[in-house]
Amino acid sequence: MRRVVRGFWGPRPEPVERLAERWSATLDGLVRLLPAAGEGGAASWTWRYAGPAGAVRPGSPPDTASLLDALRAARAAEDWSDRTGTGLRLVAEGVPGWKAELSGVAGGSPENLLQSIVIAVESPDDAEVPDAELLAAVAESWQPDFGDVTDDDVMDALEDDADFMAGEPSVGWVGFLSPGRAARVPDSSGIPRKELAGGGVLLHVADPGDTAAVVRAYVVLKEAGALEPLPRPLDRAVL
Repeated sequence: MRRVVRGFWGPRPEPVERLAERWSATLDGLVRLLPAAGEGGAASWTWRYAGPAGAVRPGSPPDTASLLDALRAARAAEDWSDRTGTGLRLVAEGVPGWKAELSGVAGGSPENLLQSIVIAVESPDDAEVPDAELLAAVAESWQPDFGDVTDDDVMDALEDDADFMAGEPSVGWVGFLSPGRAARVPDSSGIPRKELAGGGVLLHVADPGDTAAVVRAYVVLKEAGALEPLPRPLDRAVL
């Protein structure tokens, strides 16, 4: 099964050292939460950096220093812009059936495109994957404006049945909302929520595969203003 764990936010200029710390925390959380993908922790995974032209540089596994080098190399690229932010892509493979692809663009001050972290996790169909914990780890590492755990079926259902457009705030079968968004969730929504120590809430929207429940929750949250897009041009990281 393939699921995608995502977080999005607006402009947040940050030094490359801070980005390396955020990436390192993300990788630590991934390995901690997916032990079945490698029985010995991070060292059991096969890691590689994916460069902008498909170049591969081995990492076993990336630590903060290695991540810092990779981010500095990305910033040294000819087309890098401090407004766009710094991009990084990694691929991690565990035992057969397990794979994670991570990509992110952060540290910039864009006017239109959101900053983001996206983790695509492939797992055996019968494997238990801690979706809420993975999204919580992303939220704690990056402090996004909103985030979700979703798949292609959910995204197709939102587009077909709820007039969702790519790039807008959304939820999957699990959602994350920053404090400003969480304050707009009506008590009558009936969506279970969990406060996170770092701020914001996790929403248990539905069980995986229940696309109809996700669509219903999306409509309720959007009508309440909890999924209002950030204003353009972007002038803040969170609502």
